[in-house]
Amino acid sequence: MYTYDELKQFVDHCTRCPLSQTRNKAVMGKGNLHSPILFIAEGPGRNEDQDGIPFTGKSGALLDRLLSGIHMSRDEIYITNIVKCHPPGNRDPKPQEQERCIPYLKYETLLLRPKIIVCLGRIAAQRIIRPDYRITREHGTFVYRKNVWLTAVYHPSAVLRDDTKLPEIISDFQLIKEKMDDIARRG
Repeated sequence: MYTYDELKQFVDHCTRCPLSQTRNKAVMGKGNLHSPILFIAEGPGRNEDQDGIPFTGKSGALLDRLLSGIHMSRDEIYITNIVKCHPPGNRDPKPQEQERCIPYLKYETLLLRPKIIVCLGRIAAQRIIRPDYRITREHGTFVYRKNVWLTAVYHPSAVLRDDTKLPEIISDFQLIKEKMDDIARRG
């Protein structure tokens, strides 16, 4: 089994799809490798492409506020993306790009062994939970599969574009906290 650092080296030097040709930096997941909670988004944005760190910029600031609202910080979670390179123009990652990158995500998940996976946005939810997942109807609901609780919330960038979604994502984060507390109680 590879270590986190070895996996990061693979990601940093990956050329499995055309996204590698336009990226500045590949963006490996970051955070607490022993966290019971894994957040998965679709792909790095422009800021992340420059920094090589997931969720910097305005979306990252909103994520930090949401975590703070449930008395958590980035030090307590792990966050990653389905694709590790920035899709040009902030477009959605194409299915074939996702396919090329998904082995890295699977390996990250294997290393972390989370108890809860939170999909940030529709693309991640449709890839991880179910292809026909409807984020507007199903956000905040949990599905149990292969010893992991899965849920999805709006992507923070969607909330920044439409602040009427803010109360819903705050409520969803409260549900995530409740699920974490329940898991901790049950041991």
